[in-house]
Amino acid sequence: MRVFALLSLWLVAGYVFATEITAQILVQSSPLAGFQYYAGKALWDEMREGDTLALVREPDNAYDAHAVRVEWHGAKLGYVPRRDNAAVARMLDNGTAMNARITRLTKSRNPWQRILFDVYVPLQ
Repeated sequence: MRVFALLSLWLVAGYVFATEITAQILVQSSPLAGFQYYAGKALWDEMREGDTLALVREPDNAYDAHAVRVEWHGAKLGYVPRRDNAAVARMLDNGTAMNARITRLTKSRNPWQRILFDVYVPLQ
């Protein structure tokens, strides 16, 4: 009986653990555009690889109709690069849920090499 109870507990725990794991599809990896113009420099020591980023659509952006702002804890870090933003903008415009996270932080003189981030679509 005790073995049955432990096995049942193990199965339940495994089910709970499995339901918390969500599958995602990698949409793209990009460097952060505009790092040198926004809050990234001031927040550098607080950011970590793996941190979640928010993608915010800016359809009225005067410089780019497909602009997608990248934020960390509500602070603007920069943008999805213009060459990579059309698909992400279209998915956000269509209401597609998207996740982003920092995949690499590099201390570099070149601002285009400082933050690399991935964009994912979660599978429902």
